[in-house]
Amino acid sequence: MPPSSTDPSLLPAHALAAEIAARRLSPVDIVDACLARIAAHEPKLQAFVAVYADDARLAAEAADKAIRSGHAVGPLHGVPIALKDLIDLEGRVTTGGSAVWRDRRSPVTATLARRLIAAGLIVLGKTHTVEFAMGGWGTNQHMGTPWNPWDLTVARTPGGSSSGTGVAVAAGFAPWGIGTDTGGSVRLPASWCGLSGLKTTIGRVSTYGILPLAPSLDTPGPIARSVEDAALLFSVMQGVDPLDPRTLSAPPPCNPMAALKRGVKGLRLARMPAAERSGTADEVLAAYDASLELLGRLGAEIVSPPLPFGFADTMVETGRIIGSESYALVGDLVDNPNLPIDEAVRPRIRLGRSISARDYLAALAKRDRVKREFLAAIEGIDAVLTPTTQTAAIPVDAVDQSTTPAHYTRVFNLLEMCALAIPNGFTADGLPISLQIACRPYDEATALRIGWAYQQATDWHQRRPPGFGG
Repeated sequence: MPPSSTDPSLLPAHALAAEIAARRLSPVDIVDACLARIAAHEPKLQAFVAVYADDARLAAEAADKAIRSGHAVGPLHGVPIALKDLIDLEGRVTTGGSAVWRDRRSPVTATLARRLIAAGLIVLGKTHTVEFAMGGWGTNQHMGTPWNPWDLTVARTPGGSSSGTGVAVAAGFAPWGIGTDTGGSVRLPASWCGLSGLKTTIGRVSTYGILPLAPSLDTPGPIARSVEDAALLFSVMQGVDPLDPRTLSAPPPCNPMAALKRGVKGLRLARMPAAERSGTADEVLAAYDASLELLGRLGAEIVSPPLPFGFADTMVETGRIIGSESYALVGDLVDNPNLPIDEAVRPRIRLGRSISARDYLAALAKRDRVKREFLAAIEGIDAVLTPTTQTAAIPVDAVDQSTTPAHYTRVFNLLEMCALAIPNGFTADGLPISLQIACRPYDEATALRIGWAYQQATDWHQRRPPGFGG
């Protein structure tokens, strides 16, 4: 077949896989296109901590030879990917976003990374994160804050903590990437960078070899340009891992592709209570209302169940759990005034110092109680829909670091639900707006099914930042 004339860096991952299978593109073409785009724009955007250009080219050449000789390891062989700088690759530096760990060599390769590499994916490099993954705005004082590509004039919040992955995928540096989500850290960058990001359920994806923030809440997830790509990547990521006991108690891996294209007819989708609209920008609410109306036209039933508590009511317990667990892990570093710790991150983690064991255990007990109450309240409902963030990306200079943008996201971490963020509009200034689709624990397939149906009826996810292909 004739070679493709499309710039590979503009294609979603599922299209790249199809082009490779049809021999219209080779992995070498794709990796070269991604590296060229990185070389052109990385000095401005600063998405990557490290780019593995030489190794990526070698892997692409090897993938090309394997595929041409009939030895493809799977349908994604030769597709590149970016990894958040929390994910260990043995022998490589993994900093966790901390200048203290600039020279930290990974002692192991994360199970997740092994799965991706075994599927033939090519790691382009490591992407920036908020220090220790502790923050939703996406800023990093010492390692650098990635520049949201949707506004090249004003530095705006990229979303955190998976800031670099969001920027890399939005700018076409990689067709997709991996983030982690403890309180919104996949969904916030997906929201502000115009992407599709899936927060998985605890135990779905192994966290072995991933630097932890709060182990009882940490969940790796895909950040991609479309729901279809997120579903494909999630399929590869999940599975049992003896090195992560939480995966042993999770249900068997699901096949999100099986039900992906079934539409939403007959599904019952819950709108958020009116009280939750307070503090949210008018443009965000307008896009949210329009999304519900569209899903209703597609055949879903939109319902308004009473919920047992407000989203903000869960912030204290979530903060206690994250604070306690993160302080146990890195408290010795943040308590040392001589170390170069981000001054926005230091006080967030030091909150854990004053939380007693009794308060921590009480927070865990309350989590179990509110989870039971919430799931009972949405019995017979397939998903709860909210905006992902209350505003579009704001100027970095306007960030109040004592606050969090995770009003709509943290609650679903506490409830141990899964959730998908997808683009659902733009502000008058051309900044992305996002819809969140939250489903019961381990029901990622339904969240992805709803998101896919929405994206078949809209084109928000196909738009690109000006100067980056759209």
